[in-house]
Amino acid sequence: MVRTASTIVGLCMSALALGTSITATAADLPTLPKDIKDKGVLKVGVRCDQPPYGFKDASGNYAGIETEMALQIAEWAFGSRDKAELTCVTAENRIQQLIGKKVDLLYATLGVTPERARVVSFSNAYRWDGSDIVVLKDSPIKHIADLKGKSVIALKGSNQARWFEEKMPETSTLRLNSTADALQALKQKRADGAAFDIALLVSITGNDTTLRRLNDSFLLADAAAGLRKNETEWLAYVNAAQARMKAEGLYRKWAIKWAPQGTVEHYASGFEQPRPAEK
Repeated sequence: MVRTASTIVGLCMSALALGTSITATAADLPTLPKDIKDKGVLKVGVRCDQPPYGFKDASGNYAGIETEMALQIAEWAFGSRDKAELTCVTAENRIQQLIGKKVDLLYATLGVTPERARVVSFSNAYRWDGSDIVVLKDSPIKHIADLKGKSVIALKGSNQARWFEEKMPETSTLRLNSTADALQALKQKRADGAAFDIALLVSITGNDTTLRRLNDSFLLADAAAGLRKNETEWLAYVNAAQARMKAEGLYRKWAIKWAPQGTVEHYASGFEQPRPAEK
């Protein structure tokens, strides 16, 4: 097929216009709700012990992929990342911090569950993850089923703690406040294993050769931002901001920045790929 110069120019102009349209659509965000705008800052609850999603670096600064999400929304909403007022939350207190209006948004490794949906609103899911068990390298434990009648550590308020209570009631759970406390207790042999998100375990076992994952995943679930109920304008803004993050390839950029060497694809795929079916 022969195309004239004018046809080619026309096609190029159309493609350029289409590209401009796509970029403009990705960049458009709804109007910031007045109650959020009037505060002049974005109050966000983030994790401090869940690398690479939310943690504090060697200098004590907030860091991680979900922390970047909070900072990015502050930049789009108020023109500066410095307008993010970050609060360290735990698995146990994060929802109370939100409901009590200490924060207006949670980017805190918050898994979507029916129980939580009764008390908070979830944004559209932005990534998925699952859970697994970490044990000492020389442990005889090979599968989750081997923990029957034994003990496992889980963080207070976590999905893993609830799962063991409901699915394996014969396994005792030691519930602790932080990842650091849990790993210390495991190394002190106060329990036979510890349950965490897979993504966190990829980071932990990549840096500590005394531990190993069972690679026996359970509790595949979506993660989303947490908001208070009936804040429909704020929810629309957060959903639009997350869609823009994905359209601009920011999740992969942040995974490259914060994920340990050799694990970037694992973390990036959680943001970019559909959640697999449960085993």
